[in-house]
Amino acid sequence: MATLSVSVSDSMKEKMERMEEINWSAVARKAFEEKLEQVEFMRNIGNKSKLSKKDVEEISNKINRSVSKRFKEM
Repeated sequence: MATLSVSVSDSMKEKMERMEEINWSAVARKAFEEKLEQVEFMRNIGNKSKLSKKDVEEISNKINRSVSKRFKEM
């Protein structure tokens, strides 16, 4: 198994050390696995898509405007 070093702030490290019961390597490994699955899923969708970059930007802008409007109404 390979080893990977991750940098965290001093304050985060202090908090983590106070939680001795947590296996932080396992937590990080799980987070990495989940992120890899998400990115692979999105890449697979993107590779199969027939949308152009312009189409994607237009859809993204519509979504952003809709979300922004919802938050303003709250």
